[in-house]
Amino acid sequence: MNLDAFTLSALVDEFMDTLVGGRVQDSLGVDEDSIGLEIYANHRRQYLYLSANQSTPRVHLVPDRLRRGVAKPSTVGLLFRRYVEGGLIAHVSQPAWERVLQIDVQGPEGEVSLIIEPMERRSNLLLVQNGIILDCVRRVGADENRYRVSLPQHPYVPPPPQVGKLNPLTLTLESLLGIFAQNDDPKKKTHQLLTARLLGASPLVAKEIVFRATRSTETKAAEADPEKLLAALHSLVDPLARREWQPGIAEGERGITAFSVYPLESQPGWRRVESVSEALTLYYSAPVGEDAYNAAKKPIQEEIAEGAAKIEGRLVSLRRSLKDESERETLKQSGELILAYQYSIAKGQTELKAQYDLDAPELSIPLDPELTPLENAQRYFDKYNRAKRALEDVPGLIEEAEHDLDFLKQLATDVQLAANWTEIDEVVQTLQAKGIWRGKPQQKIGGQKSAPLRVVTSDGFVIWIGRNSRQNEIVTFDKGSPMDLWLHARGVGGSHVIIKFDGRPIPERVIEGAAALAAYYSASRGEGKVIVDVTERRYVRKIKGGAVGMVTYRHETTRTVSPQAETDF
Repeated sequence: MNLDAFTLSALVDEFMDTLVGGRVQDSLGVDEDSIGLEIYANHRRQYLYLSANQSTPRVHLVPDRLRRGVAKPSTVGLLFRRYVEGGLIAHVSQPAWERVLQIDVQGPEGEVSLIIEPMERRSNLLLVQNGIILDCVRRVGADENRYRVSLPQHPYVPPPPQVGKLNPLTLTLESLLGIFAQNDDPKKKTHQLLTARLLGASPLVAKEIVFRATRSTETKAAEADPEKLLAALHSLVDPLARREWQPGIAEGERGITAFSVYPLESQPGWRRVESVSEALTLYYSAPVGEDAYNAAKKPIQEEIAEGAAKIEGRLVSLRRSLKDESERETLKQSGELILAYQYSIAKGQTELKAQYDLDAPELSIPLDPELTPLENAQRYFDKYNRAKRALEDVPGLIEEAEHDLDFLKQLATDVQLAANWTEIDEVVQTLQAKGIWRGKPQQKIGGQKSAPLRVVTSDGFVIWIGRNSRQNEIVTFDKGSPMDLWLHARGVGGSHVIIKFDGRPIPERVIEGAAALAAYYSASRGEGKVIVDVTERRYVRKIKGGAVGMVTYRHETTRTVSPQAETDF
């Protein structure tokens, strides 16, 4: 579904009411294609999202603070800081019938225009001053588009004018009959004809007009009644011509299927909402909260998954070596057979064929003709002893690999639950330190370190919650004392939780609440019920040689709880 000309016109009116006169207090890169602005206007903070994503380009206000989803600002992001931050929103406009929205800003270095072109596969976000492009999200050279070059220090060229389309606001029956008369395709549907010949007629607008006229969206042009069609068209566009917007969404069993600025009869479940931005936010979902970092988390999750796959492969090989003794036994038998037959082995012989057991197949034993039979036998015994010594190391190697795999699973949970860039960066730094990160070395972001979460119950019990491996280490061994209660979701990566013991018996409701928090801050967050282990802190031990935050514990009891981010203690 696209952001059509009518929706953009409604957004212009909304922004004129809510943003004009406001000051841009902050700008940030939400992801590689999107910029967020914090604007203080009408005595409140407004959060404007501008996205040039090729699949879902859009511009609208969101209800909460946007999150920075990129480690470093892009070039265009830096220019927004320079030219836009601190500026006043002066005007918002839209070229007639175009899917283009322009926001003029009186910035610290003069007036600039933010031009968003939310057109699928051709979307762009440009920063323009005095008609010259300062920079843009998507650079387009002459080899891609001769008519419109979108590059820094080039003139901004608007989209080419729409030729051969009629204005639906002034459309007459005679003009509509002309459209149908020019159609020579008997299979063409009415909505396709309207989309091709009317300004602003997106597929949704065209289908709505056809549905109002024929009670079907799939009516063929040859079967349509132009008079009924014209009446249906005016029932839709006349209120829009008066800028009487009626924003809403269509919602069904599969969720929200459409947004519009007029009542939708062609889609069931349409209902009004307060604003166009609310409709867009509900349809696309706002890029706020932890989900705003999904793009930044994805490459890290891929690195962790690849590292885990390698360790799992190594574990399979190590475990197989414990079970498969045939190769080692063959080395020993070969040496013994060479000794047994040494006096029958001719000089320069390259192979000995002999049977070790009467009921076993004959062995073909390669010989080095440059060595004596005794030396050949000794070589096989040496290989056997080396293989035997290697086998003695296998249980330790398996245990080490299992610890490494558990740690990577914990890191996967850490990045999944990360709620800010600092917590994401800590995972990257850990991967680099472990030699797992394959990409370019990432510099640490700032000097900040994330801190464990501290919760105090209504009756004064203090609860500490670690939300990644480093925080878990702090919570368990720095914040925790021997008599404190320690909690962790069973069998999955997740938070270490401590309930501080202050001399009073810890009520069961506090333990249940802390268990719900431990479940929420774990890889099992999305499950209905989670088993959480509870023990005293004195029974928790660091794993010898294990990574940070890796522990073993004993004497645990369990609670089965529903994950909750906040609990009523």
